[in-house]
Amino acid sequence: MTNRLVLQTMDDPGTHPVQISPRQSCGDSNLWIVAGPCAVESLAQLEQITQTLLQHGVTSLRGGAFKPRTSPYSFQGLEEKGLQLLHQMRQQHYMTVITEVMAIEQIDLVAAHADVLQVGSRNMQNFALLKALGKIEKPILLKRGLAATLDELLWAAEYILSEGNERVILCERGIRSFDPETRNVLDLGGVAVLKRQTHLPVIVDPSHAAGRRDIITDLSKAAIAVGADGLIIEIHPNPQKSVSDANQALSLEDFSDWMEEIAPIAQAMGRSLQSEAHLVA
Repeated sequence: MTNRLVLQTMDDPGTHPVQISPRQSCGDSNLWIVAGPCAVESLAQLEQITQTLLQHGVTSLRGGAFKPRTSPYSFQGLEEKGLQLLHQMRQQHYMTVITEVMAIEQIDLVAAHADVLQVGSRNMQNFALLKALGKIEKPILLKRGLAATLDELLWAAEYILSEGNERVILCERGIRSFDPETRNVLDLGGVAVLKRQTHLPVIVDPSHAAGRRDIITDLSKAAIAVGADGLIIEIHPNPQKSVSDANQALSLEDFSDWMEEIAPIAQAMGRSLQSEAHLVA
């Protein structure tokens, strides 16, 4: 069998940083912070969030335009309008944009508006989509499936790498369990294993793991301590009015507190929270 591209080798151990933009990468000494709403709702919402992010030196904005939902009757996203709003933040405020792509026919449209294309947990083993994403030059954020093993996650990444796209970032977002106290179980042991096995950067999504905002800071600190290369979290100007995943979104004030609380842990791990990308004066 051909040597797996996703694995570290004795000759080339460690993480290979993935370039997000000319001045931003994931997998180096900077802790890549990505924040934004679960779903894009309006220009005003994105403006408020973006201004808060920039005040803290965070220049990566997440937001769902196409939303895979368990119920077909739930809000499915603003779709192309949502992408246009994200692109507006990208152009006006020099943000890097991360958003989900759900199907092959969406790739060109999403890639025209975003810097990083996210593959959500429900599509981790959509092999046709993964192979198609392997043929583009954009970074791919690959989330672990709801019940996927670490090896299945790495094989999913291999589909992308084998088609020529080496710019893949893995994301641990929790796996399904029997305990209803949290939405999912955050597998921090899995993060440690991935950091030893693969050269790909590994980030953590504590929002989807927790499903509740009160423990997101604790999970974030633990993720940094175990070696995660970044964190992706959900924030909203008014979480209780969020159209999607309201219980796990931090308010803008909570986000400011979150940044202050994770800073000492990042420093202890030799990580910087300041982005090298453009900051607002």
